[in-house]
Amino acid sequence: MLTKVLASVLQSLPKTRTGDYIFSYMLFLRAHKRKPGASMLLNDYLFRLKTSNEMLSPLRQFTSDKALVKHFVAATVGDQYNIESIAVLESKDQVDSYKFPNTCCIKPTHGSGRVILRRNGEPIDKAEIKAWFDLNYYLYKREINYRYAQPKVIIEPILFGGTKGEDYKFFCYEGKVKLLQVDIGRHDNHTRKYYDGQMNEQDFSMKRPRELGAYELPKNMAEMIAVAEKLSSYFGFVRIDLYSDGNAIYVGEITHCPENACARFIPVEAEQKASDLIFN
Repeated sequence: MLTKVLASVLQSLPKTRTGDYIFSYMLFLRAHKRKPGASMLLNDYLFRLKTSNEMLSPLRQFTSDKALVKHFVAATVGDQYNIESIAVLESKDQVDSYKFPNTCCIKPTHGSGRVILRRNGEPIDKAEIKAWFDLNYYLYKREINYRYAQPKVIIEPILFGGTKGEDYKFFCYEGKVKLLQVDIGRHDNHTRKYYDGQMNEQDFSMKRPRELGAYELPKNMAEMIAVAEKLSSYFGFVRIDLYSDGNAIYVGEITHCPENACARFIPVEAEQKASDLIFN
């Protein structure tokens, strides 16, 4: 009941930067059981970034769009690092008339976390896809960089023929990779591993359990680092999310406020160690 009451109160806040600050403050307090401060702890830094007008910069807004970001990637590191766009649909009518490929990945360009994977020509819930056009992702967590995004739906191939390919998320500060998060088994038993900028494994995790088994980083890690650092050089802090099967590299998205500044470290005290790696 408390969660529903809190959600109702938060949604009633005005859609202003002051309202956004209060909304984000309450989420931070609920997630971390403490107030955000002025320290260089990662979540505190992200809170300050999220509630600043930096998040309204044209480049951060542009690169938050999953279709537009591909222009930035092509111009910065080369179009070979972009996932092919099979189609970009700009209206509900286009969803109704479009013939979706038998195998494809379908997602909105103006949000995060929503995706449909079609593997064998199975029926598609077009009502769900059309509902994405009514989505304003900003309203969910007050990430202002999404507020003015034009709703669209992008169709892409499923990478690597549907075989295993991991997610590599590079936390970059001042144009340098400082921390790497590897997401393992995202659609099964989701765990994570973390590495510093020199690819030394760390003894903590964030939000998801730490993967304790052996893991071999891909042979093209040096190239991935180079791509991440080039893309990140236009921002003070940013996370560059890449996919790789050890050979090809693709940019998944550019994440400006990872986990909405609300991800708890495992153990909690490891936030200081991770923050030192990123900001020192």
